[in-house]
Amino acid sequence: MNLYLKILRPLFFKIPPEAAHNLALLALRVSPPSILRGAFGAPARRPVRLFGLTFPNPVGLAAGMDKNATALRAWEALGFGSIEAGTITALAQPGNPKPRCFRYPAEQALINRMGFNNAGASAISHRLRHLKASGKWPHVPVGINIGKSKITPNEQAASDYATSFKLLLPYGDYFVVNVSSPNTPDLRALQDKDALAEIIRTLKRLNNIKPLLVKIAPDLSDDALREIAALADSEGLAGLIATNTTLDHSVIPPSRDQAGGLSGAPLRERSTHVLATLRAATNLPIIASGGIMDATSAREKIEAGANLVQLYTGFVYGGPNLIREIVGGLPA
Repeated sequence: MNLYLKILRPLFFKIPPEAAHNLALLALRVSPPSILRGAFGAPARRPVRLFGLTFPNPVGLAAGMDKNATALRAWEALGFGSIEAGTITALAQPGNPKPRCFRYPAEQALINRMGFNNAGASAISHRLRHLKASGKWPHVPVGINIGKSKITPNEQAASDYATSFKLLLPYGDYFVVNVSSPNTPDLRALQDKDALAEIIRTLKRLNNIKPLLVKIAPDLSDDALREIAALADSEGLAGLIATNTTLDHSVIPPSRDQAGGLSGAPLRERSTHVLATLRAATNLPIIASGGIMDATSAREKIEAGANLVQLYTGFVYGGPNLIREIVGGLPA
């Protein structure tokens, strides 16, 4: 029996999305990893070596699911081959007013306008330090996704990212610069070549050893995508993540639409196009995120040039068994 689809998802879907998210995180925090492995089966294995790290399988948890890095051991026990915590900002912030997350089961989609709600880099670095000292650190790569604090003007963005980077540097196996969330005003302007280059150079001056990636939006033009790929090559980035959520809500009836970023099945085609465009422009590793809802859509990303894939909305709808289905469905 698929425990998640038969029992857990129907229960979670009876309550508002953000409340369900918080309840799930609480359950994961208090559940011993052995119980989770017993409930959902042994984690899938198909090792991938990328930017100096070994990923036990190519299916990672996308940023946004565990913003405050509170359940890292649980994600590993569920079978993920990597965990990306965040998005984390230099300053603690509550995010946007509630409600700010919305389900669309018929479309297999979510819309969120969370707004980088998190405890801030200092508090999260303390939590991660204690976890590491306890000897219970996950045995899969842990990425840390960092964003700009809402009140920081774009002209000071590089310094803001640097604050988070310095505090969290001992704990991330790789780092992701998030300049593509649609829910922080003017954040996507930081995808401009000069602004992004300043952020990248600032972080690389602080540490040029930890792999550094950039997560980009699906709503950029092909020319802008190629420009970012060229910048990533010239600045020596470790890779790119394609993509964040989209502002294209054309599949959602206007009567049910909400402001925010759309994720899930409707993003699949566009995110694959972005991935393929980037792959044609660069040989850097690319992590695919967006519209991965089953083994077929995951395989599509790999065939389009992705080295790894990440789940968020697909996990909300498919649960832990989806990880195993994807790994089992990938070409040998």
